Amino acid sequence: MEQINPIIKADFPDPDVIRVEDTYYMICTTMHFFPGGIILRSYDLIHWEFASYVFDRLESTDAQRLQGEQSIYGKGMWAASLRYHKNKFYVCFSAYDVGKTYLFSADEITGPWEKHYVEGVYHHNSLLFDDDGRTYIVWGMDRIHLTELNEELTAPKQGGLDRVIIEEKGDVYLGYEGSHFYKINGRYYLFLIHWPKRGKGRRTQACFYTDHLTNEFIGGDIFEDDNGYLHQGIPKGIAQGGIVETPEGEWYSVMFQDHGAAGRMPVLIPVTWKQDPDSPEGKKLPVFGDNGKMPKKIEVASIRPDYQYKSLFTSDIFDKESEKAKIHPLWQWNHEPDQSLWRRTEDGGLAIKTGKICVNVIQAVNTLTQRMMFPSSSFKVRIDASEIHNGDFAGLCALQGCYGWIGITKEMGRYFIVMHSRKMQDTSLRDVTVDYMPGTEVFRAPFDGNCAEFKVKGDFTAGRDVAEFYYRRNRRWIKAGEQKLFFKLDHFMGCRYGMFLYSTIKTGGEAVFWDGEYSCPDES
Repeated sequence: MEQINPIIKADFPDPDVIRVEDTYYMICTTMHFFPGGIILRSYDLIHWEFASYVFDRLESTDAQRLQGEQSIYGKGMWAASLRYHKNKFYVCFSAYDVGKTYLFSADEITGPWEKHYVEGVYHHNSLLFDDDGRTYIVWGMDRIHLTELNEELTAPKQGGLDRVIIEEKGDVYLGYEGSHFYKINGRYYLFLIHWPKRGKGRRTQACFYTDHLTNEFIGGDIFEDDNGYLHQGIPKGIAQGGIVETPEGEWYSVMFQDHGAAGRMPVLIPVTWKQDPDSPEGKKLPVFGDNGKMPKKIEVASIRPDYQYKSLFTSDIFDKESEKAKIHPLWQWNHEPDQSLWRRTEDGGLAIKTGKICVNVIQAVNTLTQRMMFPSSSFKVRIDASEIHNGDFAGLCALQGCYGWIGITKEMGRYFIVMHSRKMQDTSLRDVTVDYMPGTEVFRAPFDGNCAEFKVKGDFTAGRDVAEFYYRRNRRWIKAGEQKLFFKLDHFMGCRYGMFLYSTIKTGGEAVFWDGEYSCPDES
């Protein structure tokens, strides 16, 4: 059997999927990357392509713009709810750096998206537009709340329904969260993730249901499996996602699975329905996979079987379909960019100029990033450093809290190839230590000339989780070193390639990046 999972071999966490007519749409978390709120499109739930972003910026705070030593790593846009109601798309999420809940709306999935606010902060929320005209938001962690919203969708409704419907009472690493709320054939279904310590100690999908919102929600775990995937010997459970119906009346769930430093990847599970023996009205209960386990075979009918999907990675820095100097949509800036400090050169290169003094690459403004594909991929680029200043560093990085990078620097008018890495004191998942220290130099070589070519390879094969760094000299690739990668809550995202420039002495230097080439031998 062809193994379709993960359906996207890259970091697209916290998926929420809907279908509108013949098209499936999926929104995923983007955290501190801008533009944010990525939405993908599919006609078979297996193959996906870029469709849209929800926003270019949020509040433009100093932290969102990487001013000084401020940042929003591991914060920003989390776990959005995507809905379609009365010919309008809605996206709702909370941003924890500013403590606000956003509700974006648009007539088309490609926008323009209009920004609104919902009073309060609603962790991992899910919207439900009920068939009686009322609207609810389900949210929370450990204690899951059901809150009725006002008609304007701007705040809780005065006197409206507001109650705790589920409480985590088990011995867990992580309590209930990740709400996905639906009403199907007169019954309300709430899907949640939690992480019990019992058994194999892996993430697990749960479902609770009720026929009336004022009644008790009953249910429990419905899917616990890892599809045979272990990361460094540890089973990684598949959970946190909702359900979607095909035009033929079949049902599926898209959830995610951890893949170490590569990130969290979407997984497709078939869903069937069985009779609820306790329901006199003949209501049904969902069955994920083969009685709660991964089935041996997964088939999905394609709505457009001849459709050719665009890749989810690219070598192009700029969007060739745009007449303007527009960055290709598969690239995202690390934090909100300073638009005055980048430009497209006449020969098609990306010029980045510095506007602040930085201690390390984590503080660099206008680092342009792209996801690393699983299980391995590489990206190479050529850099013109003729206009950098003494103390500037221009290069290519593996961007994560445990970063590594290779690049070119200038000292006393001379050029050097250097590699820096962050030496981690704590490699545990829950470490969120802010990095205010310079990286450790692990390689240095004098370099004749001011134009250099670099390559970074991300290798996640069999849990290796390593980035390898190369530079080119005399037509040969020379390995400068490698860096061990760790998925941690400090950034809370899979590792990415990043083109960067930062200054340590004087601002105003400029580097030009061009001839990018993304290679993914395992593309499927």
